[in-house]
Amino acid sequence: MEIQVNILSIRNDIKNIAIIAHVDHGKTTLVDEMLHQSGIFRDNEAVQERVMDSNDLEKERGITILSKNTAIHYKDTKINIVDTPGHADFGGEVERILTMVDGVLLLVDAFEGCMPQTRFVLKKALGLHKTPLVVVNKVDREGARPREVIDEVLDLFIELGADDDQIEFPVVYASARNGYSSLDPDVREGDMRPLLDAILEHIPSPDGDVDGPAQILFSSLEYDDYVGRIGVGRVERGTVKVNTPYVLCKQDGSQENVRFSKIYQFEGLKRVDCNEAKFGDLVCVAGIADLNIGETACDPEYIEPLPFIKIDEPTISMNFIVNDSPFAGREGKYVTSRNIRDRLFKEVETNVSMRVEETDSMDTFKVSGRGELHLSILIETMRRENYEFQVSRPQVIMKKGENGQTLEPVELAIIEVPEEYVGAVMEKLCSRKGEIENMDTRSTGMTHLEIKIPSRGLIGYRSEFLTDTNGNGIMNQLFVGYEEFKGDIATRSRGSIVVHETGTTTGYGLWNTQDRGKLFVGPGVEVYEGMIVGECAKDEDIVCNVCKKKHVTNTRASGSDEALKLVPPTTLSLEQSMEFLADDELLEVTPKSIRLRKTILDKGLRLKAESRKK
Repeated sequence: MEIQVNILSIRNDIKNIAIIAHVDHGKTTLVDEMLHQSGIFRDNEAVQERVMDSNDLEKERGITILSKNTAIHYKDTKINIVDTPGHADFGGEVERILTMVDGVLLLVDAFEGCMPQTRFVLKKALGLHKTPLVVVNKVDREGARPREVIDEVLDLFIELGADDDQIEFPVVYASARNGYSSLDPDVREGDMRPLLDAILEHIPSPDGDVDGPAQILFSSLEYDDYVGRIGVGRVERGTVKVNTPYVLCKQDGSQENVRFSKIYQFEGLKRVDCNEAKFGDLVCVAGIADLNIGETACDPEYIEPLPFIKIDEPTISMNFIVNDSPFAGREGKYVTSRNIRDRLFKEVETNVSMRVEETDSMDTFKVSGRGELHLSILIETMRRENYEFQVSRPQVIMKKGENGQTLEPVELAIIEVPEEYVGAVMEKLCSRKGEIENMDTRSTGMTHLEIKIPSRGLIGYRSEFLTDTNGNGIMNQLFVGYEEFKGDIATRSRGSIVVHETGTTTGYGLWNTQDRGKLFVGPGVEVYEGMIVGECAKDEDIVCNVCKKKHVTNTRASGSDEALKLVPPTTLSLEQSMEFLADDELLEVTPKSIRLRKTILDKGLRLKAESRKK
């Protein structure tokens, strides 16, 4: 069917921006301050810090995991803002929301400068031809060097192949925590108006055909207990209305007739009902039960699906397995393979950079993600939802090259450590097939290292890194690409202390075991045969009886009844437990406990399996 092409119009009453940056450079704090100063909250309203981090895990860890939308009004213009995560593991969240916006606020720390994730998010934004506005944040920080940082940003733009318009980027200097911004790096007072004015001046307004056939691309999904699944997207053309028939173009090529039962627009932190939305608006729509990210709703008279951005592939995988330990089913509510399967496939619907595959075993599912943090957040979320399961050691995802050679993912480890720890860090990473790309000393006395290393070499290294640097080191990772397989890497240098029999740990049993290595449990803990309760000091596994009780006799002797002095056990977090795992071990995850165990619990069967391997 022929359609009349209308002249494109520009909506000057709206701006759509995403805030992108490296982790901890102040994105969520900046959004907080913009919301406060735009008058979204009442004067007497109690508002928590980092109000956009609404998820429990986000509040606990102080990081953003999911990208979220908000909107403010300034000088008769509505500014839609998308707050994004800064960790590389959640890069898929950044990639998909860039299709909704016309410009980006690139936030850079005035002290740290350009960091790995700054490069990643900027590369994606420039590739989609988004207009950048650079904000140098934390100018009040001790040691801030805003002028040098701008030079670093310019070098990064040039290196990433920015065009002439993008290189002429405007710069605003700000302190999000203290609530001021300025065009002058030396100003230390004021408010956020210079930043908001820069957004109005430099970020382009959406353009489109207001009278054309409706078209909306969905980039995100939310869920509401009352209206069900909600699609978040941008109206690309025309006007969308409530209860009007549309055709949903799915990613597999099929089509479905749908109607929107509700349309919401963002106002501050709330979703507000509306009857229609025009091109350029960021909206939420309800009424489509099986909507997925990347799908397009079109006018039935003019069906034209929009292409969705290609999300980078996962680099690491783990097996999620039904819990078969002796303590299975004691603490969790959802324990069957059907429960776990349904939950994992539900996660993939909203988590675009994650993959779930079924395996030959009905009880095992292969889950692939961007990194250990990406997968550990899923594990922790499922734990809190009363799921009980086991996971295997993280494995990198290999590929085959054009000539049949094996390729593996390679990352750039960007490290800052005090000079006295440089030797220990370099020795460990070079033994894991790391290659030093760059090394220099910062004015603060810290040594800056850039080491290219296979992703395999970094699995389980973070806890060693913190130990080697006494907690003074900072390490960031950036995925570089795939390179030829570098050979075997020796990772864990110590074995495990394995339980001999099922029972309850005793002080006497642990006292006899503590000389063998580092313990993970204290007395009075229920354990089972094959469970791991510590790290052995040697590079071999040892089986110990931690449930052993002292024989009671009537004989008394001086010195034999001394109080037993136990070394306090080391309590491992979820991430530390994942890093500790060896290939023949599993991590049992329940709502109340995290237990390490051998895949084969029986000692005799374990020895037979090991001898068969040899």
